[in-house]
Amino acid sequence: MDNKQLTAEYRPLAAAAGIGSILGSGIIVGLSATITVWQKGLALTNGQVGVISAALTFAIAIGGFLPGSVSKAFGLIRSFNWTNFFYALGTLICVFTPNYLVLLLGVIITGLASGIDLPLSLTVISHDAPNEKVSSSLVSSTQIYWQIGIFISYICSFIVSKMAGATGARVVFGILTIIAAVTWLWRTNSAKFKKFHADGDQFRAAEEHKTDTKLSSSSAMKVLFSGEGKSRYLGLFLGIFIFYIFWNLLANTFGQFQTFTLVQAHASQTFATGAGIVLNFVGLAAVTAFSSVASSPKRNTFFVIGMIIQAAAMFGLAISSHDLWPIVIAIGCYNIGNNIAGEAIYKVWTQESFPVETRASIQGFMNGFSRFACGLFAFVTPSLVMPNVIRYTMFGFTALIIIGFIAGLCVIALEKSTVLSNNAQRSN
Repeated sequence: MDNKQLTAEYRPLAAAAGIGSILGSGIIVGLSATITVWQKGLALTNGQVGVISAALTFAIAIGGFLPGSVSKAFGLIRSFNWTNFFYALGTLICVFTPNYLVLLLGVIITGLASGIDLPLSLTVISHDAPNEKVSSSLVSSTQIYWQIGIFISYICSFIVSKMAGATGARVVFGILTIIAAVTWLWRTNSAKFKKFHADGDQFRAAEEHKTDTKLSSSSAMKVLFSGEGKSRYLGLFLGIFIFYIFWNLLANTFGQFQTFTLVQAHASQTFATGAGIVLNFVGLAAVTAFSSVASSPKRNTFFVIGMIIQAAAMFGLAISSHDLWPIVIAIGCYNIGNNIAGEAIYKVWTQESFPVETRASIQGFMNGFSRFACGLFAFVTPSLVMPNVIRYTMFGFTALIIIGFIAGLCVIALEKSTVLSNNAQRSN
């Protein structure tokens, strides 16, 4: 079969992994969209609301550091199969919570499971995929599911918004519980997935035989600093890491405070949330377009265009009048650039650049560190997007994008040099 047919054959695996992204964005958006409902229904103080929100952010971050240890202890496939069980357990606790402390416990369990699952899911795809082109296409497609998770959470929260007490919030978390439980059963019992996993073991064994090397999961990070190819691995790690940190600081800000920014520009809450839904549709179309070229050299063109659009959007906000419509247009342009040069290409780079045994640990580390940085940055973000200082903030964000752009170009250059080196070795 050609790569197009192979990609279609493995698409169900990408869907099962992608549902982890739906659950990841679903818990983030679901909690933020229902936190006021929880507050009223459980009589929470403002301080308790802040603790719950912060606990989710940092639980996801801590979970991001754990995939390597978890997969080492229980095996990659078993860990992949069972993380959604614990996610469902956490959200189920929230559904039946009687008070603040039990809600906090459920949120922490859910956040840890979500943080662990995202890197594991991508690593399973790259482990099972028959070649790198198929892997790149499947990995990039999981970003579509992240956008879908945002929509599901917003729509569910809107539908149940009129319910009394905390009932609406319990319903939203109940829906997340059902999705997680069904995914757990699907991943665990699918005969097709078991065949993919077995075939993946054979693919990886064949690769190890060709290179005559085998890295144990316990040395997942050590490969960056010792052994053959350490300079290239370290260069790729630093380039991807710098790109993701600087890009994600901006992406997280707009994800959490897009509505806040529009309201500060005197938009109504209805307009702000409605605009958010429309702009997310724009982002979904953009990431779908990127997914179609993720396994081809065209992705580099998309990256360059996307980063230029993001920088231009931030610079445009910095020099604009900061009226409502210039902000809406800039955010719309940013959502296009963000989705063709952002999380999706970061996932592809991480899965392509390192040995399969190291990918969960490396991506988990990057995800976890980035989430911690974004969590800390969120404490000062509201003051940075106020009308009297937003101009200077946007200049700063433009600089963040430029730094991330340069780091990404370095990654592309290292990838090209690796391909040229491999071709030269084959010709000899």
